[in-house]
Amino acid sequence: MTEQRTAAPFLVVLNDEEQHSIWWADRALPAGWRPEGFTGTREECLAHIGRVWTDMRPASLRRETGAPV
Repeated sequence: MTEQRTAAPFLVVLNDEEQHSIWWADRALPAGWRPEGFTGTREECLAHIGRVWTDMRPASLRRETGAPV
């Protein structure tokens, strides 16, 4: 990844299973993903995900096991 693309703004995005990822802020989101609300550099977005995504099980599995979603 080039330095320019690394410094470009990214979004933290979620899918229907509440799994997190990052996406370029200047590109259309892929189907099934929505903005989570955090924007920053690639590193800032990854750090944010590290803080907020503490249970990596898909939402459907958390519902099955009775864990908070």
